[in-house]
Amino acid sequence: MAKRTDPGARLLKASDAARALGISLDTLRRWDRAGRIRCVRDASHRRMVPASEVERLRGAPPTVTTGIRLSARNRLAGVVREVKADGVMALVEMDAGPYLLVAAITRDAVEELQLAPGVAVVATVKATSVMVSRQGVLE
Repeated sequence: MAKRTDPGARLLKASDAARALGISLDTLRRWDRAGRIRCVRDASHRRMVPASEVERLRGAPPTVTTGIRLSARNRLAGVVREVKADGVMALVEMDAGPYLLVAAITRDAVEELQLAPGVAVVATVKATSVMVSRQGVLE
């Protein structure tokens, strides 16, 4: 029997929800059967996951869509915790859901982005680099 959800709720394909949660699609299916995550079915009987369920399980800010074409797919919405600037470099600590991220960026970038505690940011992680932007932050 298909479960009902709010008609205005934003729904994610099961594969997208699994990716956002950092789990396999098989794990998402098991979680659905066990009642750990609430899924609904679309008109074609495909498993869909309300975005609110992903947010609940991640314990993190909502998924960010920046609209920027960038090869890095690991984007974490967060809030600046602390900025430590010394000379030409700065360390920016960010809370992104359950994660604490630290980015080493230039002092000029801190000033240009007006980074300070409490400012909403998006951390983009590519290999061992962390890039920070304010573009696409849902405020």
